[in-house]
Amino acid sequence: MNVDELVSDAFREQAGDSMPAPPYFAERVLAVRRRRRNRRTASVAVATVAAIAVAVAVPRLVGGGDDVRPASEMNKSSIIAHPDQTPPRDLIAAGGTALAAYYVRHMVVKSATDAVNGRTYSLLDQKTGKYVKTTQWSYVSVAPGMRTAAVLEKRLPARRIGLLDLLTGKVERWIPVDHGVASAEFSSDGRKLVATTYAKDPDLVHKLDYDSDGDGKKNDWGVPFGTSARTGFCIVDVGSGKSTWSEVTDSQDLNARQDFAFSNDAQLVYSGLTTAPGTRFYDLHGNKAATPANEKHLNWYVEARLSPDGKLGAGDFAGGRKTTASEIIDPRSGKRIAKVHGQQLLAWADNKRLIAWDIAPGTNEFHNRLVLVTIGSDTVVPLSGFRKGNDGAGGRWDPVFAKRWAAGPRGA
Repeated sequence: MNVDELVSDAFREQAGDSMPAPPYFAERVLAVRRRRRNRRTASVAVATVAAIAVAVAVPRLVGGGDDVRPASEMNKSSIIAHPDQTPPRDLIAAGGTALAAYYVRHMVVKSATDAVNGRTYSLLDQKTGKYVKTTQWSYVSVAPGMRTAAVLEKRLPARRIGLLDLLTGKVERWIPVDHGVASAEFSSDGRKLVATTYAKDPDLVHKLDYDSDGDGKKNDWGVPFGTSARTGFCIVDVGSGKSTWSEVTDSQDLNARQDFAFSNDAQLVYSGLTTAPGTRFYDLHGNKAATPANEKHLNWYVEARLSPDGKLGAGDFAGGRKTTASEIIDPRSGKRIAKVHGQQLLAWADNKRLIAWDIAPGTNEFHNRLVLVTIGSDTVVPLSGFRKGNDGAGGRWDPVFAKRWAAGPRGA
């Protein structure tokens, strides 16, 4: 895709922005605090500045807004790619979705028999548009609009959830919880968090007396299959900080870490299973619930799930040996509608394009990169460089995506 095509694509998206969605709640809550702290009166006129490719933070001089515009908002290009970077150093985005953070797995040995398979995050600094490594957090989830992240401290399960300002790098508020949590995920409107509770750290691994990975060697680090210390989930109201805990006694057919996430309309939560039916839904009080009709055929491990307009679903890998491809399905019937390039579908950029992992031709699953694929087209746009190896030292990193706009087009 050349520059002219990219510009035309961007103009088409902007022309379709006729139905703005309401601002996401988490961002509005924290904006009040920012305005109280940073409000100033503009006393000079601002000269017009030519647009440049690399976004920078500038003061916002219109009344009632935040004082600083984030890098992800300043650069509104339809595609922001860095195919020469792995892990990425500069903002990556496509359509309404951006790479808000990424993490690298690392193991911390605690004793001869125990270790923690933790994460080291790099978060987007919204002032510079660059990813900055931090060792402070064990878990990070980014709210729609990318102004705020929910963070957990290193020791899990945690007894409080931080709301981190991605412009200042400071926690603006701590939300206490009555039960220890090890994850926190925003609803699609940013109003709520679902935090999964555990009796012990779900990232704790042990020395096993058998070969767990098939390499012919014993004493692998891992967790005995079918064991989980999950106890339930908390639903947290971001505005008030109030939370309610629901016990979920199902502990069979789970991975050691099996976090909850919201359904598309945030009226239910769901969890993956290691056996059929693959996914189980619960109401917000912890009772088993029927699967929503438009999520019946979605797999919990395919992260992209529903398209923004809810009409299409991201399906499983369907590539075969010579090429990598994944299915696009009717989410209500499960019928295949199309195939697109990509080993794994990660996030929707809009109703026609998705961000995916894609394998380099002639290589294997350990040599892949982020790409943008389009339904009905063979065009593949590289977004990042190739990951290599099967561990952090070999260049493995995992993405955390978020919606770019605090308010934006529906069905764009």
